[in-house]
Amino acid sequence: MEQVFSYDHLRTFTEEVFIKMGCPADQAALAAAVLVSADLRGIDSHGVARLSGYIRLWEAGRINATPDIRIVHESPSTAVVDGDSGLGLVVAPFAMQVAIEKARTAGTGWVSVRNSNHFGIAGYHAMKALEHDMIGMAMTNASPLVAPTFATERMLGTNPIAVAIPAGEQPPFVADFATTTAANGKLEILQRKQQEAPLGWIQDKAGTPSQNPDELKKGGALLPLGGDREHGSHKGYCLGAIVDIFSAVLSGANYGPWAPPFVSFLPLPPDPVGKGLGHFFGAMRIDAFRPADEFKANMDTWINRFRNAGTVAGQEKVLIPGDPEREMEADRLKTGIPLLAPVVKDLGEVAMKLKIDF
Repeated sequence: MEQVFSYDHLRTFTEEVFIKMGCPADQAALAAAVLVSADLRGIDSHGVARLSGYIRLWEAGRINATPDIRIVHESPSTAVVDGDSGLGLVVAPFAMQVAIEKARTAGTGWVSVRNSNHFGIAGYHAMKALEHDMIGMAMTNASPLVAPTFATERMLGTNPIAVAIPAGEQPPFVADFATTTAANGKLEILQRKQQEAPLGWIQDKAGTPSQNPDELKKGGALLPLGGDREHGSHKGYCLGAIVDIFSAVLSGANYGPWAPPFVSFLPLPPDPVGKGLGHFFGAMRIDAFRPADEFKANMDTWINRFRNAGTVAGQEKVLIPGDPEREMEADRLKTGIPLLAPVVKDLGEVAMKLKIDF
């Protein structure tokens, strides 16, 4: 059973929650915009369903509501940002803006982040470059829930990658994906719906394939993109490892199995190798390569040709990365955002705890 809420209602409520946590008004508004953008784009696993998780981390002293976010090392085209344990929803936009400013002068900008927390959907941050005629990139490491190919230990996070590329008359190309077969949030949705997971998503603690969406609670692990060696899981493992190294080894954040868990009931690793969670952002000014109008016209040609590719039986069209999210956003702005009953209940409890209306 679902209940539908308007985007404005969820965004205002989320902003009030962050203000109650002690965030400055401007940061609370930004954090709410980033978080609810996930619900708007149909990525329900990363939207308001995660709100109570942020609150629990704050209550546990693992989120600083008033961080001093700053550049701690830089060159003309690169920087390392320390998020001072702030909300990743606020730290990440700061760092992405640094990358954009670097790109304005140097042609490209690259920023690695340490001492942060979960930053919402990667696509939101990558897309900030589009309005500047730039290509944007965003990635982050995450709670260790993923077993590398042939492993039983959980060593990596779902470690998403997002790339946003502007076009001319066509909508932008926006790829935003986890480097696992499925993101952990999708398991949480299956748990709420009491449904099984498809084979290839998870394994039990012995490394045997499982369809139990609660398997992680019993010591199991998510699987890299591909699911198993025969279907290319080593490639998903490599992608997740690259994200971990760019986001955390490069910045001085915790990496691999030392990445801090998103859930507050799990303790932090006792032997940290860095500070907090790590992110990585990039911005590339198109006219540092060729005139932007020419590039965007060619992107239109690229997109149109792919849209008109022949389709297999039963499929209406070929999708361009970003199409489903863009269509979902347009629909949900008009008709509202549906929330599952367990999420509505969770948000009601948040409102009661913080003494605000929901």
